[in-house]
Amino acid sequence: MGGNESDGYYCTICGGIPPDKINIKRILVDDKETGIDQLDWIIDEVRKLNLTDDTVIIEELLKRTKALNYVPTKKTKEYSEALLREYQKPGGE
Repeated sequence: MGGNESDGYYCTICGGIPPDKINIKRILVDDKETGIDQLDWIIDEVRKLNLTDDTVIIEELLKRTKALNYVPTKKTKEYSEALLREYQKPGGE
């Protein structure tokens, strides 16, 4: 593994993300189990903003999710609903 904390880590063989750096959580998006990398981090970062408006919360969740994961344009609404559901779970689970 190459890289560092500030520049990111990468596999020295293929250049991809090292397996030990992938943190995928599965959630239901449009009734299909879908993996979202770094979901716990995404939710934690949005919680730190102390937002109260669901529309703004969804925007922030989507912005961070799209930076780290592929979100099909045609499924944006479904991803929005699923991400908000996860965000609103009691205890941040």
